[in-house]
Amino acid sequence: MNKSVFLDRDGVINNYPGCGKYVTGWKGFRFLPRVKDAIAQLTRAGFRIFVVSNQAGVNKGLFSKKDLDRLTRNMLCEIEKAGGRIDEVYYCVHRSDENCLCRKPKRGSLEAARKKYRVRLKGSFFIGDSMTDVLTAHNAGCASILVLSGSEKSSKRRSWDVQPDFIFRDLYQAVQFILSLDK
Repeated sequence: MNKSVFLDRDGVINNYPGCGKYVTGWKGFRFLPRVKDAIAQLTRAGFRIFVVSNQAGVNKGLFSKKDLDRLTRNMLCEIEKAGGRIDEVYYCVHRSDENCLCRKPKRGSLEAARKKYRVRLKGSFFIGDSMTDVLTAHNAGCASILVLSGSEKSSKRRSWDVQPDFIFRDLYQAVQFILSLDK
């Protein structure tokens, strides 16, 4: 299967907690509007869907891997109830000073999905809310979609080191664009 979409989590799927802050448990997790519907539409259209997110709060001791796993199970359950499916969630729990290969903007998590699911990165989309996500997409050869529902604001566009391929208000709008290309 070659139709794949990679999603960042915070600011794309759920409310962005703020710079340097983390969603540490299910109580703090809030889906953004129309996210579950957007994921369900991608699922029905036959896309493989992956979540790729840096969650260094685990290695910083702010929340446990068990808390992160519980939150993820609940998120996936709610998405499935709405008719969506996430094929796999890739979290990097390393701090930036640990210099691992899975921490965005490195492409390690996308490479893992490519190998396991035999997806083509070229022709895939990476949807994120930050310049780190845009860099990740570029490093992996994916089309980058920046959504303005999280950390990044279009008013900062002149200061961006790299430009996204596409910009949309939120995940729902980005998915409508992807689906229009798929026809």
